[in-house]
Amino acid sequence: MNRLGIKEIEAIIPHRHPFLLVDYIEDFEPGVFATGYKCVTFREDFFAGHFPQMPVMPGVLIIEALAQVGAVAILSKEENKGKIALFGGIDKCRFKGQVQPGDKLKLETRIIKEKGPVGVGEAIASVDGKMVAKAEVTFMIVA
Repeated sequence: MNRLGIKEIEAIIPHRHPFLLVDYIEDFEPGVFATGYKCVTFREDFFAGHFPQMPVMPGVLIIEALAQVGAVAILSKEENKGKIALFGGIDKCRFKGQVQPGDKLKLETRIIKEKGPVGVGEAIASVDGKMVAKAEVTFMIVA
């Protein structure tokens, strides 16, 4: 297993607090897949307004977290080191559950297509083994 802590993640992708949505990578294979986690706490900035009476992690941020895990997979390839992966699209997106404070969000992204600087990742987010979101995320590698 190839575990990465926050400093190693920051060395691969450009995101920083409060927009870095991955706490650690449990395992990855450059250009193939990455599995990471976000430990969701009540102190997340987005909970102040989404929703104070019933805090729920916004779905778009779950997809962003999945994309960041995918970026670790694709940007850890030797030829992509030092580059940035931009969002190119989201397809087949479905939300199946809520993510709330105290949840440990598992983020799995597998690269399923790559052609030049464009690629697609199949992404699944889950809590306690139950899928909460899935999507295909398209990315573009830029210098």
